[in-house]
Amino acid sequence: MENARDTSAECACYHCGLPVPPASYYPVRIQGDLKRMCCPGCQAVATAIVEGGLESFYQFRSQSSERPDSGERGLASWKIYDLPEVQSEFVVPLDANLRQANLLLEGITCAACSWLIETHLKKFPGVRSVTVNVSTHRCTLIWDADTPLSTLFAALVDIGYTPRPATDEQQQQLIKKENRISLMRIGVAGFGMMQAMMVAVGMYTGATDFWLDFLRWLSMLVATPVVFFSAWPFFQAAWRSIRMRQLVMDVPVALAIGLAYLASVWATITSTGEVYFESVSMFTFFLLLGRYVELRARHRNRLAFGNLAQLMPLTACCIREENGCEIEQNLPLKTLNAGDMILVKPGETFPCDGRVLAGESAVVEALLTGESQPVSKKPGDMVIAGTLNHHSPLKVEVIALGAATQLSAIERMASQAADEKPQQVLIGDRIARFFIARLLVVCTVVFAFWLWYRPGDAFWITLSVLVVTCPCALALAMPAALSAATANLRQRGFLVARGHVIETLTQVNRVIFDKTGTLTRGKFAVERVISLADGEPQHGRLLALAAALEAGSNHPLAMAFHAWRDQCQAEQVKQLTAAGVEGVIDGLRYRLGTPAFAAELGSLVVPDMPDGYHTWLLLGSETQLLAWIGLVDEARAEAKPLIERLKARGIAVELLSGDQSGAVAQLAAHLGIETFRAGATPGDKLSRLGQCQAAGDKVLMVGDGINDVPVLAGADVSVAMACSSDLAQTRADAVLLNDHLLVLADAIALAHRTQRVIKQNLRFSLVYNLLALPLAAAGFVPPWLAAMGMTASSLVVIFNALRLKH
Repeated sequence: MENARDTSAECACYHCGLPVPPASYYPVRIQGDLKRMCCPGCQAVATAIVEGGLESFYQFRSQSSERPDSGERGLASWKIYDLPEVQSEFVVPLDANLRQANLLLEGITCAACSWLIETHLKKFPGVRSVTVNVSTHRCTLIWDADTPLSTLFAALVDIGYTPRPATDEQQQQLIKKENRISLMRIGVAGFGMMQAMMVAVGMYTGATDFWLDFLRWLSMLVATPVVFFSAWPFFQAAWRSIRMRQLVMDVPVALAIGLAYLASVWATITSTGEVYFESVSMFTFFLLLGRYVELRARHRNRLAFGNLAQLMPLTACCIREENGCEIEQNLPLKTLNAGDMILVKPGETFPCDGRVLAGESAVVEALLTGESQPVSKKPGDMVIAGTLNHHSPLKVEVIALGAATQLSAIERMASQAADEKPQQVLIGDRIARFFIARLLVVCTVVFAFWLWYRPGDAFWITLSVLVVTCPCALALAMPAALSAATANLRQRGFLVARGHVIETLTQVNRVIFDKTGTLTRGKFAVERVISLADGEPQHGRLLALAAALEAGSNHPLAMAFHAWRDQCQAEQVKQLTAAGVEGVIDGLRYRLGTPAFAAELGSLVVPDMPDGYHTWLLLGSETQLLAWIGLVDEARAEAKPLIERLKARGIAVELLSGDQSGAVAQLAAHLGIETFRAGATPGDKLSRLGQCQAAGDKVLMVGDGINDVPVLAGADVSVAMACSSDLAQTRADAVLLNDHLLVLADAIALAHRTQRVIKQNLRFSLVYNLLALPLAAAGFVPPWLAAMGMTASSLVVIFNALRLKH
């Protein structure tokens, strides 16, 4: 009977592959058939997969799943991850309701796991996005804050994957583990290669009869661990790709190693033909060596900014007041809260983002900006976690800690860029798959010819063709170059946050700049105050009113009123993008901003601007207009050289600013920008962008404010300044972390250089394969030489790409 319990027959668990105890019976109906599981945990996981309509997972997985830990299945055990203080280490708020969690998942074994996890979690109403990286076991989860994170964690455990916070420490452990296992595989392959080659000397220099058989068996003995341990990842990847109906470069590699080993084993057992155990070992060793160089390059790029866990101190010197005295106390970093005051001594790393309260010093920000010269800091200035205090102690107010710091945001953007595949790489992957398919056809033809012409050589010549033409170099040509270029730009202070940036920069023929904080320093100063009301108090009172309205704003214009803050307080403050700010002071409503916006409050007539050279703000109340406040903003020193370099490349330059003053025209004339517009709203900027793109232009947009967010998101490639709002930085494709505008020109130049290196790599790879293929097919390349040639071609491509890092 179908449902009968057969407790005597031993079988493997359908979920995890472990033996099913004879006396146990935990069945699950999968695709119409009853499948036995080894324990209640596997039964629960399989049931969850089936009930979720995800039975296809079992068709496409390339190996058995890991056995779940039944002790961690309960929802209650995950409740701790709902606590804000616990989430602070790995959860980032995206807005008022959205949260992003960065996780490491245990139990991932193949690409099908990624599909299962993403499909299962997306069924929950609160989940907005799930992305799983199979190679790093990282998961990026975006969900509504109303949904408890513990529910999603429990859902992951229900299908057999244990979530862990993706902290820097755990990521570092994964990198160390990956490096250790790679070195072990190389070590075994290297040892096997040396021993097999020593034995081969005896076989090829006259050993006969008993001694020849003995040496063959000895050679097989040392080559077997190489094949079943060192080369095992090639077989795993090849089998996985075939199950998923894809061709990757590990398919011909696995075929070459497997066929050569099996043929040599047969020759050893039957004492006929030739053995190539030394070639198998050598091929595996050189291929692993090339992959290890690539692995180290990836690790160096990932850690280009240093590891956050290594940069951050474990404790901080917290200053607390007791009985009117300041008490210094070393406390764990995790116990600090926003608003605490800490003391950072010379030579120490800032443990948080904060504001200097007392003291003056120089801070080394090379980690973030690429600028080696220390930056002067005084009271009121901001300091960033991970930077180094140079020569004097500073008292700092804690603003942000852990995942909320700017350094963590930079690491997230860099990780996002590394996970995204540019169009170039996707095309390269398709070319490699196309090449592999044709290679297998060519190998079949070569084998058929030699089987007819000289049957004894057919297998080994076909093996050489398979090895020597493996498209490893072709597959590495673009990723290696893009990774090296990205690392170079990071060192210069240009953070690539999207994978397509370097590729698109080579196509840019028009650059649109915002004005304030982009081409200018964004550090406004009050230069003139013109009173408009009879009997109005002194200028100090007018500036105090303006400062109260701007107190909660981080706009560059608001910084001009910092000296007059705290003289009065504003309530019901509202900011209107590209217009100004409104609030109530002492029961009277005021507005500060554009003339039309300020005059609208009291339905008053807009007066003429005093002149066209200042940035003018109008201050008004419900009853009258109070004053014109004239601000000045200095152009960045590198703005003009940047414009000249862009024009020299044939790139058109435009200036679109929300500033309605004549300062826009004055700046455009000073920098040599013929096309400009003042008073441009976010809609105007987006409209102009659309016109340029409709005309066929590839547009680079450079901006810094919230009003630039729509156009930054719509541009072909966008760059946000370091002083940008958080929203602008998250919508930009790249962030300029320092004040050196010329880095933009350097980035475009490096992008073109990267394109040339990619073409060099592709040409080399194709020429190598076109030359090697006929030589190998003609029988002039033995398998061991084929292995060296294929590995050498990969190393040439990698080292050529690494030139981009300098």
